[in-house]
Amino acid sequence: VDGGVGAVKIQPLAERLRLSRTSFYWFFKDRKALLSALLDEWDAKNTGSLVSAAAAYAESPAEAVLNVISVFLDDTVFDSRLDFAVRSWGLQDTNVMNRVNDADERRLIALRDMMERIGHGPDEADTRARTMYLVQIGYISMQVCESLSTRMKRIPDYVRIYSGEAPTQKEMARFFACHGYNP
Repeated sequence: VDGGVGAVKIQPLAERLRLSRTSFYWFFKDRKALLSALLDEWDAKNTGSLVSAAAAYAESPAEAVLNVISVFLDDTVFDSRLDFAVRSWGLQDTNVMNRVNDADERRLIALRDMMERIGHGPDEADTRARTMYLVQIGYISMQVCESLSTRMKRIPDYVRIYSGEAPTQKEMARFFACHGYNP
């Protein structure tokens, strides 16, 4: 995340963790195994969280979209910096880009399924899913820095655009409270 895939080296990591280089190999066979584990962690955390949120119970279309948006607002659930780093790594490594493309496809399928579940036909569900996902990937790729207040003010419009239904005041109050935001 901080220095790119080139910075992932056994000796500096061992020193940072206060391990000997040989002790590090108790955890990973070699650098390739470490990088593979890193990709597995990224996929489990980021893709897993998004897929779970898209499948989560929701009482309304707006709440379903808010479930997904919540994922992107919490770095402990979806690490945007790690997603950016893995995507950047993929530009240098075809195998990594294949993993990124596979993750993107699974994420889009989950969002499309959610959109169908909340009442949109297959073509519209696909377009809405892509709109929601590609906006978020744009936020990540452009490394957009905006205040929580600015982002939160946009959420009701995002929900309406993505789901086709405006969120209620009650839904927004619950969402804001969940993210420690007081408008």
